[in-house]
Amino acid sequence: MLKIATWNINSVRLRIETVCRFLAEAKPDVLCLQEIKCRNGEFPEKAFKQAGYRHMHVVGQKGWHGVAIVSRLKLEPVEAPKICPKSEARIAAARVDGVEVHNLYVPAGADLPELTNPKFAHKLKVLDRMKSLYKKRKGTAPTVLVGDLNVAPGEHDVWSHKQLLKVVSHTPGETDRLNAVRDLGGFIDLARLHKPDPEKLFTWWSYRSPDWTKNNRGRRLDHIWATQDIAPLSQAEAFHIHVPVRSWERPSDHVPVVAALKI
Repeated sequence: MLKIATWNINSVRLRIETVCRFLAEAKPDVLCLQEIKCRNGEFPEKAFKQAGYRHMHVVGQKGWHGVAIVSRLKLEPVEAPKICPKSEARIAAARVDGVEVHNLYVPAGADLPELTNPKFAHKLKVLDRMKSLYKKRKGTAPTVLVGDLNVAPGEHDVWSHKQLLKVVSHTPGETDRLNAVRDLGGFIDLARLHKPDPEKLFTWWSYRSPDWTKNNRGRRLDHIWATQDIAPLSQAEAFHIHVPVRSWERPSDHVPVVAALKI
């Protein structure tokens, strides 16, 4: 069994105790982190090694962005698709137990879903590059693509489809592109494989909400996909969105998502 978790941690150094608590409780084999907000040399390697995760592939950046893959199993870094035209630290890839794991952090896009907003335009460019790059990769290797993709693609991936159609993360320009990445790359969305529509699934709740549990105005921005050759190996009982983590001390606004493949 290969158990893989993804989590936008919103500063790994700030929340390293929370990360170690999650590792002790959920026991994934591989943890993919986004928005680590540190350079490679600042990554808290010692804490991960003490937790039993001795193998790491870190793609850091000063101040913002940054992704990392940590593993209890041996991993081999592999060349990642160049999804970001600005060369920001938004993707890391490694081979673990014969499976390529791609860990992505797609730009959020700021607040205005307009091309005059440079951050939103950048987000669309990243999604367009993903469409092209993953279409070319289709069939090359068994792959699990995870990460904070910053798009809630379906009407049941947001608290209100109607009210969010013009809100960044759920606009048709974003959802159409992300769905195309999935389909062109030959991926299966494991969340919806195991928990089909119309079940509401959320992985993110805004810090702006005074009581996220009461309002429950969430979005499913964090994803685990598997290529069609290995998606049938995904275990339904092992797929889990760890919602209670959102209430832990000093939480990220995202929660971990876990899937397992019977390799």
